[in-house]
Amino acid sequence: MTGRVSLSCLARQTAKSECPTTTRVLAAGKASIVPITTLTSATNRIYKRSSAFRPLTCLQRSFITSTRQRYATEDENWDPRSEDREVDQVDVCIVGGGPAGLSAAIRLKQLANEAGNEEFRVLLLEKAGEIGAHILSGNVLEPSAMKELFPDWLSEENPSRFEGVTPATRDKMRFLTPNSSIPIPTPPQMNNHGNYIISLNELCKWLGERAEEIGVEVYPGFAASEVIYGPDGAVQGVATGDQGISRQGKAKDSFQRGMEFHAKVTFFAEGCHGSLTKQVSKKFDLRRDSQPQTYGLGLKEIWEVQPEKFRKGEITHTMGYPLPSDTYGGGWMYHFGDNLVSLGLVVGLDYNNPWLSPYGEFQKMKHHPIYKSVIEGGKCITYGARALNEGGFQSIPKCAFPGGALIGDTAGFLNVPKIKGTHTAMRSGMLAAEAAYKAITENPDTPSIFLYDYEDALRSSSIWKELKQVRNMRPSFHTPLGLYGGVLYSGLEAFLLRGKVPWTLKHKQPDWSATKEANSCKKIEYPKPDGKISFDILTSVSRTGTNHEEDQPVHLQVKDWQKHAAKEWPRFEGLENRFCPAGVYEYVDDESTSLGKRFQINSQNCIHCKTCDIKAPSQDINWVPPQGGEGPKYYMT
Repeated sequence: MTGRVSLSCLARQTAKSECPTTTRVLAAGKASIVPITTLTSATNRIYKRSSAFRPLTCLQRSFITSTRQRYATEDENWDPRSEDREVDQVDVCIVGGGPAGLSAAIRLKQLANEAGNEEFRVLLLEKAGEIGAHILSGNVLEPSAMKELFPDWLSEENPSRFEGVTPATRDKMRFLTPNSSIPIPTPPQMNNHGNYIISLNELCKWLGERAEEIGVEVYPGFAASEVIYGPDGAVQGVATGDQGISRQGKAKDSFQRGMEFHAKVTFFAEGCHGSLTKQVSKKFDLRRDSQPQTYGLGLKEIWEVQPEKFRKGEITHTMGYPLPSDTYGGGWMYHFGDNLVSLGLVVGLDYNNPWLSPYGEFQKMKHHPIYKSVIEGGKCITYGARALNEGGFQSIPKCAFPGGALIGDTAGFLNVPKIKGTHTAMRSGMLAAEAAYKAITENPDTPSIFLYDYEDALRSSSIWKELKQVRNMRPSFHTPLGLYGGVLYSGLEAFLLRGKVPWTLKHKQPDWSATKEANSCKKIEYPKPDGKISFDILTSVSRTGTNHEEDQPVHLQVKDWQKHAAKEWPRFEGLENRFCPAGVYEYVDDESTSLGKRFQINSQNCIHCKTCDIKAPSQDINWVPPQGGEGPKYYMT
């Protein structure tokens, strides 16, 4: 049957949601308040934002539902997941509410509205309970793409301007030894004159509001869990995950079937190492001409510091201590807002010593005088961690495929030497939007669209130029030159060569394959946290706002936990609980097993960094989204 319901009011639920009595409906351009009870049963799935509800902007749209209501008989074991999903048809579906996805959505609607094509539907799905809740970054923003998207984004005359900016005032670069810091020249790529220190979490919230204002259908709390393919093999859209599945995989009383969103073009903007991006990359062999992607793990805290220690706009980057000389990475400290300091450490995940703990290295780093002198006496207010792409130019995959495209960090547009990726992510989304709008409007009856113009636009864009220019810096640290040789070579590239050399250094291997066995590496013992500067991992996780319903399938998929332990423990002796920045993985003493250890996954702790999917040596941990709306709830990150 076919029905007309308010799609924006569909279920976005958490385990303890309660139903509000009214919701906002936008019909014929006018907002009105209607009782929830007057909407169809399909709209009576409730979503809890933050600790309180807020009205949801709803667009009245037609969609197709092929679900037939039926009940199990006493002698029949009926699985509700066998029922067809409800289907909604849109022009463009975007998976991911980060800078790339939101910029693509906004640019699409800008083009459509300028052409008077207000019925052009752009739908954005975001797995977090609210836009920005899963976003974490340094972040010093190069505003070039933002100025293009919103020329008045900081204008005093714009009542909706973004107000969370701190202009960069001073750059410092230091090489750290255990007790001192050595000034080193700041590469031109890291000159932050004209840039702004921001919270990317707050910027994405602001972009989400701007997207809704111009007619993008923004649905936080919907986790896309499956790619839908058409009869010709092209991407036809995505499906959201079923809700109300028990840990044993059975449908509970609260079960609700996911929905399919069919689109002429689907953008994957999932951020680093996206779960659906992995699927389409494999199906269309998108990495056939690129080198392996390599990754880093970024760990971050926000501190409120004493006013006399605050230097608004100051940007400090560090190399060296605490990381071993064979491990790529570095730290940062940014002074922004009112007495706030963003500090963190990025650790390259191609490290080889399985005894190394990125979390432990970060806690150690904060005790170095350059950091401790600023944060001592202050208060840590939030923590988070996420993986980021570091492969650069040589690791960019094919970004267009039948029915869709990769945009933003999921495609790997981070400029590592520049330590910036927001502007490239936004610009890639805008380029993809322009290509998609043109293709859809010029070929309205074409069943399968391939965005050739997007691939061409990327290669002629500033993204391509700046990533190619710095392509040899990151891999130079894993040549026979070593750390110090890599620093010298990178300086040569930054100040003199500027990428004009005829060679391109390679990433030798995937990060997981770089890991050596524990008995061949020096064991690392980390100091006990003092509870003032450094903290135990569970205290830090408590600052992420992470929440997952316990009775649901574990979203960190390992087919057989004990087989995993039997294979991994003898070789790496607990690598998983050291690379995870959230205490998700444990090896528990258990004399009832032949190994004497039991592998345990505390999935409720997961902060969605995806390090396990990247670094596990056997590549048998598959990260997939949990129920929509769950995970961390980051603040000012």
